[in-house]
Amino acid sequence: MVQENPDPVKLVELGRVHKPHGLKGELCIDMYADSPFLFEGLRRVYLRLPGKKPKPCILEAWRPHQGRALILVDRCQGRDQAESWRGAEVLVRERDLPPVDQDRMLPDKLLGLPVRDVRGEDVGVLEDIQDIAGQEVWIIRDTAGHEILLPAVEQFVIDIDLDTGLIRIDPPEGLLELYQHP
Repeated sequence: MVQENPDPVKLVELGRVHKPHGLKGELCIDMYADSPFLFEGLRRVYLRLPGKKPKPCILEAWRPHQGRALILVDRCQGRDQAESWRGAEVLVRERDLPPVDQDRMLPDKLLGLPVRDVRGEDVGVLEDIQDIAGQEVWIIRDTAGHEILLPAVEQFVIDIDLDTGLIRIDPPEGLLELYQHP
């Protein structure tokens, strides 16, 4: 009688192998997560080519590189082996991921919320969140249809109240006028 494993390993995709990097077998990874620093402290990753089973690999080294991550695993000894992993998914065991920061708000909870300034005046609606050159930027659409770009930093974002469904901001002087009056 074959017993099923009651707790199969849950794998989470972190990114995809973009290309080999250098001659020693590093893999250049397009990350799906916010940060390549998710590799910090990991000892094992899995590589899965399309239609194949995931292969466990020892993570020997990693480093951030131009908005991507470069990883070195035991299954890549040189550029030719690294090339064979092009397009592979990079996965980790769910239990190996760092805990989710409870203070961090997920974008899907913020999009569509009304935005007001500190004086209580309506600014618009949070339409999108972008990462521009490593800086989180909020795209707010005002009632006239103007797009307002606001750096999402503590200095400008005063309060996010999910209970009332309202975001309060204190934009830099002249920012709103810049976008609203061309």
